[in-house]
Amino acid sequence: MSIYDAIGGAGAVSVAVDDFYIRVMADPELAPYFTGTNMSRLKAHQRAFLTAAVGGPELYRGRDMAAVHAGLSISDAHFDRVVDHLVVTLAGLGVPGETITAIGQALAPLRAEIVTRTMA
Repeated sequence: MSIYDAIGGAGAVSVAVDDFYIRVMADPELAPYFTGTNMSRLKAHQRAFLTAAVGGPELYRGRDMAAVHAGLSISDAHFDRVVDHLVVTLAGLGVPGETITAIGQALAPLRAEIVTRTMA
């Protein structure tokens, strides 16, 4: 069984993405990254990306992560905050710890493509 199926499929991904962005947008360190962003479009891309990343049937057809995040000057600390919000979101939805770890392992390689600045 894929992670996608284990967490409840499309419905669970949709709820997770909505909850995740509520948390991210409430974070004063992360919210400025989304100023002027079409959140409906971003959420659709995020649902497709997350679905593909966890073994679901959807193919992600968006731009690659380095291109999407180029010029945003994202730090390791901000990347970690996003991951923390994802973990809290998934845990709050009842996703088992081992499944959250597997999702984290699937997404961890993206750090190198997203982080473009170091913080002192």
